[in-house]
Amino acid sequence: MPKQIREVYGSALAELGDTNENIVVLDADLSGSTKSAMFKKAHPERFFNMGIAEQNMVATAAGMAACGKIPFVNTFTVFLTTLGLLSARDQICYANLNVKFGGAYCGMSDALDGASHHATEDIAFMRALPNMKVIAPADEASARWATKYAAETYGPMYLRLSRETYPDLYPADHKFEMGKGEIVREGSDVTVIACGIMVHKAIEAAEALEAKGVSVRVVDMYSIKPIDRELIKKCAEETGAIVCAEEHNIHGGLGAAVAEVLAYYGCGAPTEYVGIRDVFTESAPYKELLKKYGVDADGVIAGIERVLERK
Repeated sequence: MPKQIREVYGSALAELGDTNENIVVLDADLSGSTKSAMFKKAHPERFFNMGIAEQNMVATAAGMAACGKIPFVNTFTVFLTTLGLLSARDQICYANLNVKFGGAYCGMSDALDGASHHATEDIAFMRALPNMKVIAPADEASARWATKYAAETYGPMYLRLSRETYPDLYPADHKFEMGKGEIVREGSDVTVIACGIMVHKAIEAAEALEAKGVSVRVVDMYSIKPIDRELIKKCAEETGAIVCAEEHNIHGGLGAAVAEVLAYYGCGAPTEYVGIRDVFTESAPYKELLKKYGVDADGVIAGIERVLERK
């Protein structure tokens, strides 16, 4: 049965701690929500509650990494990537230290707490940092892989983790690769390049449009930085139209990363962007928020229809 992405992360982190004594976990007084409490229960001597002091937490992790530890820092995505950003930039990325960022409640998944707790700019912030890798898992298998990859691979890394439960996309033993994306549904008329929950919304949209004779390819771009440049180019050449879908501001995120690649290769494929339209979001039940801001299957369908008019 599918699990919440944050729970997958928490359990994977606790399991990794069983075999790697250098893993330490820090949290900003939200371990019950981020699920880093699973690591705390298994390895209390390597868990540190830093209180509501995100910049200090990240700076402390830098010191631990400089001493050979592998710190995972955890809090809500919005606090980790804003309040923790200065230390992430100046103390971790500048020195290329081995610190991992577990950003829980990405996008609007902390729905009822409103704009102050929604993270719709985090990809833009984190992918702009030199040395930082960015991963956005879309199911249990990819979340487990991302956590394990982060623990085993040197360097700063940001995991974009949702509060939500995502349906399974991959078998448990699927082989993922950093810097790659995955075609999860074939199609020939248009490609939707998505991450996180929007992969599932894109599949829903593709299934709905199939009945109308529209063939939609769906790509899970779980590795946002580095991004799969060859796959983006291939999809633009083969389908002739691109839609980028993300639970994030349309500026600076996955769509911007894809656009940079298309511009580099001189791809002439028309492109549309499905995401938060450069506004602050509101407080409401999660599904209502996705609908209001056009980041649901209907929003993807609308983006596909717009881009096909320009093809």
